[in-house]
This record gives sequence, C-alpha cells and structure tokens, in this order.
Amino acid sequence: MQPLPQNASPPRPRSAAPFVFATGFLDLIWPIFLLLGLEHVRIAPGITRVTPFDFYDYPISHSLLAVVGWSLAVGLAYFALHRYRTGAWMVGLGVLSHWFLDWIVHRPDLPLWPGGTGHYGLGLWNSLPATLAVESAVFAIGFWFYWHETRPKDRIGTWALISLVLFLIFVWMGAMFGGPPPSEKSMAWGALSLWLMPL
Repeated sequence: MQPLPQNASPPRPRSAAPFVFATGFLDLIWPIFLLLGLEHVRIAPGITRVTPFDFYDYPISHSLLAVVGWSLAVGLAYFALHRYRTGAWMVGLGVLSHWFLDWIVHRPDLPLWPGGTGHYGLGLWNSLPATLAVESAVFAIGFWFYWHETRPKDRIGTWALISLVLFLIFVWMGAMFGGPPPSEKSMAWGALSLWLMPL
C-alpha cells in the first residue's frame, strides 16, 4: 500500500453500510451463536409486552465486556481496510452503542461479562406505547440527521435510502406485531436476514 502524501486526507467512506453494519453487528452475530449452540434464547410469550423472547444466555454477543472487545475488533478491522481513524472510532462506537440502547429496552437480562451473575436493563419493552414512542423518535431523529448531513449523488442514492428506510420500518413493525416464531431455531434462521441491511 502506498503511503499517503504529507497533508493528504485519508479517503472518506463512500457508503453508510459500515455504520449500519456496526450498529447492528451484535444482532448480526447473535443468530450465528444461537445456531452453533453457543448462546440460547427461549420463546416465552408475555415475558415483555413487546417481545416474546427470554434472552437468558448470550454472553458472547451481548455481555458488556464482550461488546467492548467486539467494538475494538470491528473498529480496528475498519481502520485496517480504510486507514481512516475517525471512521474507525465511529464504527467502533457504533458497535458499543448497541449495548446501551439494548440496556434501555431490555428487561434485566444483559450481563456485564460472561459468567457474571448481575443482569441489567431498564425494561422499556414492558410498555408497547412507550416503546413505539421512543423507538420511533430515535429512528426519526437519526433519519433527519442523515438526510440533512448527506446528499445523494444521483437518483439511485435517493431510492437506495428510501428502500433502506422502508426495509427497516418493515422489519421493525414485524418485530412489534408479528407474533412469536414457531421455534427458537426458525427465529435464528430468520434473524440471519438482518445481514441484508448493510448490503
């Protein structure tokens, strides 16, 4: 790789995909660990008002200590590929942000480290109206910032963004109102479709 000339800026990313990938990373790897039998979940309708899943064992993908490790790994991988330090920090922090957003919505089921006995979560999912209000607001604010801070190069860029937004809303509404899946394994296979988001 040729060194950058002095005072030259590193190339900026041309796509939001790395940041979509980063913020969803934990939920992208989680179904893989489920299918490998390394993590576990139960379908327990009524455990919260919003989701029927009892996340009782997911220390590799969702304990805070593991998430810090994943954040460093994904941020360093991004830096190795792009040599863009600010982007690497943003990607790494995107991975880490997932745990804190999960902490707001989950019941107390998030461990601090693998094998830890304490579990944490504020339980927003115990209220459907509060969940709809807060998650809609977060999504709308994020979309507003992205829309006002970027400009599509052409119509493909415009329609790609609209398609992504519609896809995310469709997935979110399915999670809110779709009902429980027939089994944990079928849910894990279905969750692998989330890999379509960064693509």
